[in-house]
Amino acid sequence: MPRPTAAQLAYGSATVIVSTIAMLLLSQTSTGLGVAVISAAALALGLLVALTVPVPKRRGRHAARTGGAGAPTASAAGAAPDARVPEPRTASAEHPVHH
Repeated sequence: MPRPTAAQLAYGSATVIVSTIAMLLLSQTSTGLGVAVISAAALALGLLVALTVPVPKRRGRHAARTGGAGAPTASAAGAAPDARVPEPRTASAEHPVHH
């Protein structure tokens, strides 16, 4: 399982805190069972939000490389046999140096 990103942690934590406070204030519960149910619901909501935050695609040297041993071929991926896989861009191609 991949590690959560900073955005996922931030959004999930903020959701848990804000939703817990909001539900406790709106329900005006004072019993232990009511607080436990609200806390569990807020935790589930925070987990849902954290998992649905879009994860940025990995770039750089740790990104998946095309044409490797584990990379699917064009026929295995269901693409046309004449479809071409774009070459990975290098840092120099993305950020040209101006002299």
